[in-house]
Amino acid sequence: MIKVRPLWKGSISFGLVNIPVRLYLATSSKSISFRNLHQPCKTPLRYKKTCERCGREVSEEEIIKGYEYEKDSFVVISGEDLEKIPQETNKTIDIVDFIELEEIDPVYYDRTYYLAPGETGEKAYSLLQHVMEETGKVGLARLVIRSRQTLAAIRVYDGFLALETMFYPDEVRPTAELPAWNREVNLQEHEIKMARELIANLTTSFQPGNYRDHYREELLRIIEAKIAGEEVTRVEQPEEGKVVDLVEALKASVEATSEKGQASGGKKQSKKTDSDKNSKKTGKKRGSEVGSS
Repeated sequence: MIKVRPLWKGSISFGLVNIPVRLYLATSSKSISFRNLHQPCKTPLRYKKTCERCGREVSEEEIIKGYEYEKDSFVVISGEDLEKIPQETNKTIDIVDFIELEEIDPVYYDRTYYLAPGETGEKAYSLLQHVMEETGKVGLARLVIRSRQTLAAIRVYDGFLALETMFYPDEVRPTAELPAWNREVNLQEHEIKMARELIANLTTSFQPGNYRDHYREELLRIIEAKIAGEEVTRVEQPEEGKVVDLVEALKASVEATSEKGQASGGKKQSKKTDSDKNSKKTGKKRGSEVGSS
């Protein structure tokens, strides 16, 4: 069970059924952050909120919210204005439709949360989880998180319900905005064949533990060495060969991956379960972006 405080408490609503739930973050960034220091004395820099017109620092009590509807023109939004938003939407996850997971392109996914049953909600929660897992359906819902109404997909994950916040369609940039490129390239059959063979040689089942953030590990090594007062040495990377010809690059890649597969006893084969498909489909944009370029 998660040993952290929930970010949000409310209920899942579909039809006339209400299920008390708690919302938890499912992921945490491991990125290493730095503080900006003053070079001569190594003192951390502090940023102040100042008013250019008044020429002084302002306190939190003096700060209000404003929406810039045109250059240098603002409309003030007060707490009273925000409270006019119907309160029933603030603590309810409203499931409006049940759909197939495969219908949602990963580009729409934003962030993952876990949903755990709240007090008195265990039976209804278990019932919804069981039926969703049995039917393979995903609940499309609306909810408010941090004063923002968002679209979300609710699915079964590892014995719990997971909630994926989603971008609205008008928040996804159309590919028509990308620079034009020549699509009338002539692909040779032998090039296509070798590319297929290369993909086949690299195909395996998804094992999350096989992937690590090597950059972060090396950066931590440098930081720890500096703390310990050791000499930090730079790890030299092997020089990459220049790619002169596409066919030669494909041929060399196929040969290299074939040797790798033979050394490991052959290419891994595994029957994908529905759970595997669901996990891969919702692997998040972060994973999808790499393979979709």
